[in-house]
Amino acid sequence: MIYNVCNFSKPAPGKPALISFSDVTTMFHEFGHALHGLFASQKYPILSGTNTARDFVEFPSQFNEHWALNPKVLKNYARHYKTGELIPQSLVDKMKKANTFNTGYTMSEAIAASLLDIEWHSIAADNTIQDEDAFEKKALDASGLDAAHVPPRYRSSYFLHIWSNGYAAGYYAYQWTKMLEQDAFSWFEENGGMTRANGQRFRDMILSRGNTEDYNVMFKKFRGHDPDIRAMQKGLGLIAE
Repeated sequence: MIYNVCNFSKPAPGKPALISFSDVTTMFHEFGHALHGLFASQKYPILSGTNTARDFVEFPSQFNEHWALNPKVLKNYARHYKTGELIPQSLVDKMKKANTFNTGYTMSEAIAASLLDIEWHSIAADNTIQDEDAFEKKALDASGLDAAHVPPRYRSSYFLHIWSNGYAAGYYAYQWTKMLEQDAFSWFEENGGMTRANGQRFRDMILSRGNTEDYNVMFKKFRGHDPDIRAMQKGLGLIAE
């Protein structure tokens, strides 16, 4: 049984349940995880669906975010709640242009958090940390990322991903996966976009495979080459289209 549970803000009494586009993206992300489970074709749960390595499990979910602004998908949900009018293309164009806004900031804070995670999980078992704030500052200083204007996404005291959500020494996976999913999505762009055949290919070669094949081999079979960072650089606005 696969399901998504979201904690979107409840509307005021008598008001419609509307969500921000950020929440829409989150919904597409989490549904990507759901698809990874729904399309699994393994006999044993331990190898099935999202039971993959941490630096691969976010691939289907981050990839699925791309479809939130796809014209074929938008027309099914992005409508005015009173009139039913489809979202104006001019607004969609502005949203797409804004995709690269502050990407330097968001990438820097994520990298800082990833390196902080690795430092915490590199501590020897017999070592006791007396001052968590001092440890954090030293770790960020060593990485050159102790910048007041771009703090890490999560401070040590509330970094739940690495303390209770299973991402110990694996928070870097989000950035690694960003390269994978951008590269994979570029395959769709090069091969006709959202088509039934393309979707089936992604389902057969990625979503249904679980943890039954080397991830490098699996990705290369789908993409046709090893993971390439250029699509990610374009997505961040570092390389011209």
